[in-house]
Amino acid sequence: MIIALLQLHQRPKSLLLLVISLLIQPFTWPSQSEGADYALIENVPYRDKSSEGWDDYMDKRCRLDLYYPEQSKGFATVVWFHGGGLRGGKKSIPPALKNQGIAVIAANYRLFPKVKCPAYIEDATAAVAWTFRNITKYGGNADQIFISGHSAGGYLTSMVGLDKNYLAAHDIDANRIAGLVPLSGHTITHFTPREEKGIPGEQPIIDRFAPLYHVRRDAPALILITGDRELELLGRYEENAYLARMMKVAKHTHTKLYELDGFNHGTMRDPALKLLLQVIKNHHRSPPLP
Repeated sequence: MIIALLQLHQRPKSLLLLVISLLIQPFTWPSQSEGADYALIENVPYRDKSSEGWDDYMDKRCRLDLYYPEQSKGFATVVWFHGGGLRGGKKSIPPALKNQGIAVIAANYRLFPKVKCPAYIEDATAAVAWTFRNITKYGGNADQIFISGHSAGGYLTSMVGLDKNYLAAHDIDANRIAGLVPLSGHTITHFTPREEKGIPGEQPIIDRFAPLYHVRRDAPALILITGDRELELLGRYEENAYLARMMKVAKHTHTKLYELDGFNHGTMRDPALKLLLQVIKNHHRSPPLP
């Protein structure tokens, strides 16, 4: 399937379709994935009794699944966060990311209304911190950790990577992340934290719980992907376009925005995962980002 991707700087009025022909074929790294066996370890706790706010709910939700190529070394890893509006959903390994020579960590996190902001951001951060501390034990490269997720998971992706304070609490520099690839994520403050404060969903807010609040030049590579602006959730493409523009204004040199023409908020996920794999492949072949 050929996917038409529209880049921000290529679409003021006239449309120039970027045909990503590399997405037609399944993505593989032959040196790592051909004949490789994959292991799946489920329900690994990434928090423990020493964590602030520890209770049965944290014990239940703060767990992750690890899928990785057993016979490989130095592979990249994607930490994947599910969607669901920060109030639903559960972890799963996206089929499109399996058998690709990479590890995938799918993490649950606590949900509204049982917790409120920033608990779910802190959980997502703890899952990323677990990955940095542990992926080398399974053969992965801690300098090749990518963060991604769809919808609410995309929001968590951006918050963990752009607001350095969250990972700093785990003594980890957020700039060690190889790339942030949020799929159709809020860049303003998410509608769930807004609801917690009694703010209507139609009223956009940019506070410290908005990725846009944390625009910075030295951030990891940022690849923003949305569905078609006419088919997406209210304003979702425009939010991402604004973040992309402001990152460029801040002189961040590794920001890209893709709009998947013809795909809505839900259907954009699978084609976007193919682009995520291409991002990882290109990073693997390129010198490390400054």
